[in-house]
Amino acid sequence: MLKDLRVSCSPHIGQRYSTRQVMADVIIALAPAFLFAVYYFRQYALILVSTCVLTCVLTEWICNLICKKQDSLGDLSAVVTGIILAFSVPPSLPWWSAVIGSVFAVAIGKMVFGGLGANIFNPAMVGRAFLTASFGMLMTTWTVPATIDTAAAMPAVSVASQNVDARTQATPLAWSKEVIKHKADVKIVNGQIREMFFGEVGGCLGETSALALIIGGIYLLIRKTISFHIPLAVLLSAGAFAAIAYFINPEANMLPLAHILSGGLLICAFFIATDPVTAPLTRRGMWLFGIGIGTITMLIRVVGEYPGGVMYSVLLMNAFTPLIDRLFKRVPAGGKPHV
Repeated sequence: MLKDLRVSCSPHIGQRYSTRQVMADVIIALAPAFLFAVYYFRQYALILVSTCVLTCVLTEWICNLICKKQDSLGDLSAVVTGIILAFSVPPSLPWWSAVIGSVFAVAIGKMVFGGLGANIFNPAMVGRAFLTASFGMLMTTWTVPATIDTAAAMPAVSVASQNVDARTQATPLAWSKEVIKHKADVKIVNGQIREMFFGEVGGCLGETSALALIIGGIYLLIRKTISFHIPLAVLLSAGAFAAIAYFINPEANMLPLAHILSGGLLICAFFIATDPVTAPLTRRGMWLFGIGIGTITMLIRVVGEYPGGVMYSVLLMNAFTPLIDRLFKRVPAGGKPHV
């Protein structure tokens, strides 16, 4: 019997799905967000997604070649990393920056640890963190969707002459920081609820449309590619924190629903935090993991200077995943041993 047991790195899939099938489901679930991104940001979406995906795939192939490892491109994890990285950066990010971030995400965030299953941190968030540290200005310049008129939109950060390729404006989260500093009216942000839901606001490429992300998340839940524990823990903890902050000072904080719909909270809850490699294995561990992400994200948003917070909260909780797994141990095969 023991000769049939195999010990391998995560993801540990207890169903008849292969890693390739799981990644394929994630790609399908991200398709609505991609379509919305193309609709709102046009050529920027096509350039960024194709650049990140191709670079991630090529980087993994080169790393396997250098390390003389078996080709792993068939599991589609590099494609998923490329899409999520592209979705988590500004639409106007230059292609060469996307290449640098993609190389770092796969080579340093994944392959250095030994490839899929051995990495400690989510590769896409590692790549985004590197881009944020290296190209701060580029990572905080937000393109106005092509479907709206800047004159009627949220106050612009920088608007050049009429002969421009793109215009930039503050995202709802960035504008909420001005509210906290008493330099803006919170009603401006709360009035953007409908735009946040459909995605007609400035922001990262694939994070603006809450509708598209919810559709993709429901697909993953129906397919049982992910469980509800982490998404629900992230959204409930973030919503509870936002509600308390709003109750204490409604003049300086956004509505809880605005927090849920804005930024990367939804893509984090359904697509990033649920990464089977960097998330805990047990249900209790998943709850703790998700609550940690939601709480840290809201601490950064409400108390800190950075308007987002998802990237840092995911990386921090990824670091705690081994400890969470030790705290909530799974019952071994054959049941608990008798002392």
